[in-house]
Amino acid sequence: MKNIILNPIGMNSSILQKNDPILRKNAEPVKDFTKLKSIISRMAEALFKEPDGIGIAAPQIGAGLKIFLVAQDIPKHKYLVFINPELKKRSQKKHKDVEGCLSIRGYYGEVVRSEKIIIEYLDEYGKKHSRGASGLLARVVQHEIDHLNGILFIDKAKKIQKIELPQK
Repeated sequence: MKNIILNPIGMNSSILQKNDPILRKNAEPVKDFTKLKSIISRMAEALFKEPDGIGIAAPQIGAGLKIFLVAQDIPKHKYLVFINPELKKRSQKKHKDVEGCLSIRGYYGEVVRSEKIIIEYLDEYGKKHSRGASGLLARVVQHEIDHLNGILFIDKAKKIQKIELPQK
């Protein structure tokens, strides 16, 4: 694929952590859909390896492309694919909630986001979709779009705390 930014370390389904420069770059729009299957597979593998993961963006595995996944059914490993997403509307009404990130393990903070959104995106076959989202889905979509723009949740969060998660 032309214009793809790859980090070879991140292309094995491991999740890049906050100091990796790819996480701070703007992702490139997807133009070639023929090679997406392997990237989406690696993203899904990385997402479902994490017990608390509900979304992942391509830059988090080292692919600088405008793609993110949102877990739809965690036990069955089903997910929604969003390619070249654009937020078309955001509600003026905002909601503050605690967020974390697979690229900033163990840290959580309060982030204010729009309660409702409308997003346009392509699926993995290049078909255009538009959908509304509210609640947790709206929050996850906004979080993942931030990733595509080189923004991490800690850039917006207040009251950031480190919380040790129990080990398996």
